[in-house]
Amino acid sequence: MSVRPPRPDLPPKPQARKDSVSLWQYLALFRRDILSAQPMRLYGAWMAEFRTPFFRSYLLNQPELIKRVLKTQPVAFPKSDRIGAGLRPLLGNSVFLTNGAEWQRQRRIIDPAFQSVGIRQAFPAMWAAGLQAVARLRPHIGQKSPVEIEFETSHLAADVIFRTLFSLPITNQIATQMFEQFKIYQRSQPLLNAAAFFGFPRWFPRFFRGDTRRSARSIRRLITKLTKERMDQIKAGTAPDDLATKIMTQRDPETDDRFSIEEMVDQVAIFFLQAMRPALRRWHGRCICWPHTPTGRSRWPKRRQS
Repeated sequence: MSVRPPRPDLPPKPQARKDSVSLWQYLALFRRDILSAQPMRLYGAWMAEFRTPFFRSYLLNQPELIKRVLKTQPVAFPKSDRIGAGLRPLLGNSVFLTNGAEWQRQRRIIDPAFQSVGIRQAFPAMWAAGLQAVARLRPHIGQKSPVEIEFETSHLAADVIFRTLFSLPITNQIATQMFEQFKIYQRSQPLLNAAAFFGFPRWFPRFFRGDTRRSARSIRRLITKLTKERMDQIKAGTAPDDLATKIMTQRDPETDDRFSIEEMVDQVAIFFLQAMRPALRRWHGRCICWPHTPTGRSRWPKRRQS
């Protein structure tokens, strides 16, 4: 049996599974790493379907289809509660989980706030977070002991989010506590919830792991504290002009409503969760894949120098 030699331009990734595995093998692989649960052929398929006795899932790789699902016709492709149920203890009714009219209302408030924060306004916070990351890594130069780069990149991503959202460095006490709780939450693997995975009725208990519920409560409590403090600053006219202030003061152009404290906590939670997802894989993948695209090849030398 011949072994296909590795492609030099293929980004590193977990070993793909065999084409045919049992449902229990799939669950075990999914729990370890969602990429390990996928067969190699899916990476080159325009569109692929995965069937189980309990649900069907689809993987899209074709840019036109992805644009249609996420941008052109998002209402026609509502989010599944298979994944949402596992994240609800932390995210509540955030824009990541809602559908229909509620999702459209949330987007009408969030989108203008993000559009008003340009790269020129956000870059100083990103630059400061990058300098702190370099300072943390510098003592490891010349050392033989390995560095957990996954932790370092997640730390950097969280620092960027704290600075751009609440104008707080991650050295802030609340920011540090949230970062620690997010690590606990991620390790609890909340996505793999059996009751949601097998499509049990909504009234059926979800049986989350204890550390999932505890860390989610801690994170929401800390976000609530930050959000209430920011609301007090907004009322007093002393709030910094950052992303949190813009979202909390943005009104729905159709109803003139703003987010309540609880709704704001839901939205902030998804911003942090997105930042805390394995940042190394995203950044590493972009640095490898981008130079191999036609546009990236023309821009990469200048970006690398800058």
